[in-house]
Amino acid sequence: MGRAYHPLNLKDALRIRSTEQTSVLAGGTDWMIRQKRLLSEGCSVLYIGQLEELRRIAGDDETLHIGAVCTLSDLLSSPLVPEYLKKPLAEMASPAIRNIATIGGNVCNASPAADTLPMLYALDADICLRSAEGEEIVPVQDFILGPGRTKLDKNQILTSIRIPVQYEWACTYKKLGMRRANSLSKLSFYAIAVHADACLHDVRITFGAVAPTVVRCREAERKILSGNNDAKDDVIQRVSALYDELLQPIDDVRSNSKYRRTVSLRLLEQYLIEEMNL
Repeated sequence: MGRAYHPLNLKDALRIRSTEQTSVLAGGTDWMIRQKRLLSEGCSVLYIGQLEELRRIAGDDETLHIGAVCTLSDLLSSPLVPEYLKKPLAEMASPAIRNIATIGGNVCNASPAADTLPMLYALDADICLRSAEGEEIVPVQDFILGPGRTKLDKNQILTSIRIPVQYEWACTYKKLGMRRANSLSKLSFYAIAVHADACLHDVRITFGAVAPTVVRCREAERKILSGNNDAKDDVIQRVSALYDELLQPIDDVRSNSKYRRTVSLRLLEQYLIEEMNL
């Protein structure tokens, strides 16, 4: 049977991580699902949810730093966290789970249906990894390798998430599930844009739960930004076609691939017409 470690500080946690084979635990809301397998494998547990060093939220005019063990409730109540970050968090799970679940855990689970990931992809977030040897900064799209797989090394801990700040973002978020709360996503749609002086300056669009990893198409975003010289119907058709090629929905107990693809493209078209005025 494995051991349970409860370090007093990050330095001790990194030392244990470097010398012992451990599974890192913070909030643990996904823990019961995997507990039987992990215990049968004799895996030791490194609990980091108590480390105040990893529960800090700090920011300036350029970057927001979010500690990995910040709970969803911590983020929702923080005045430093902008509304375009809070929208997906407010629809995740139930209030009781949001009081325990951490953003770092949601990222490290690397589920295709993870509700924080479409937002983090759109915002070009960086993942900060620490080991006893030093720190590594990895773009979120490079950190997530596939369903349940990340770039996290066996001697590393995800310590924080770094997000470029731009308070002018206008956010649209749609989540489809079996019910409004405490439900895994059938699919999710996250889009942000900056309008100024009657012009569109930036737009980013992501989908969750419709492919092995989050779907974002920078070519399509560039097409939207440069679409003023083209017929609106042509822009919508080309952008939809680009995303259609990237969608890889599956059939599972929550939905089927045809529904996920159809609704994703309709949400995209609706956004382009109503928000982008195409």
